[in-house]
Amino acid sequence: MILAWSGLGFMEYLKQTWITLLIVGVSTIFAYFIGIPIGILLNVTDKNGLCKCKSVHMILGLIINIFRSAPFIILLVTLLPIIRGMIGTGTGNIPFIIALVIASVPFVARMVESSLKELDYGVIEASTAMGASKIKIIFSVLLPETKISLIVGATISFATILGYTAMAGTIGAEGLGNTAYMYGYLRNFTDAKLICLVILIVIVQVFQEAGIWLAKKLDHRRKGE
Repeated sequence: MILAWSGLGFMEYLKQTWITLLIVGVSTIFAYFIGIPIGILLNVTDKNGLCKCKSVHMILGLIINIFRSAPFIILLVTLLPIIRGMIGTGTGNIPFIIALVIASVPFVARMVESSLKELDYGVIEASTAMGASKIKIIFSVLLPETKISLIVGATISFATILGYTAMAGTIGAEGLGNTAYMYGYLRNFTDAKLICLVILIVIVQVFQEAGIWLAKKLDHRRKGE
């Protein structure tokens, strides 16, 4: 077996790692900014929710399921021409970030909905009996009481969006995915494949451990109150 080496230096891998983190970070922030309200709406309009509305829940759920069912790479190549036509540019990572957000929002919304469903409905009933408004219950009961699950879900979402970013690298997005594809796959450079893989694994592990640590810390404080 012949091992081929790309000759890419440390600074190039550092640059591509930074670009990957930037794309994933921005995409995750915007995906949660949009996904949290949608997840809350899914939860409160459910049959056991605060604002039961079967039609809203069904339509919103259907839209989310359609986007979630589409393979990411197919969704990406479908969205990119539309996004580029809308923003007037086909260069840079902005179109990819927008596409990543659109693809990630349904996943995040379902994660948020699942976290909110873990809350004991008796807590909500007790808050309602005490005269709390629905808005107050959402922001004072639902979200605070499920923050641990939401944090754990965020680490899973981050890893998923990181995987999306790596796949986007095969069709032009910058970052480690593009480096692995251009040098590791197309040119068969062994070091590019291995180094990009190791860096991506390390990134996922670091963020997952950080999320688990934060969740445990917040959970410990809550129990100690």
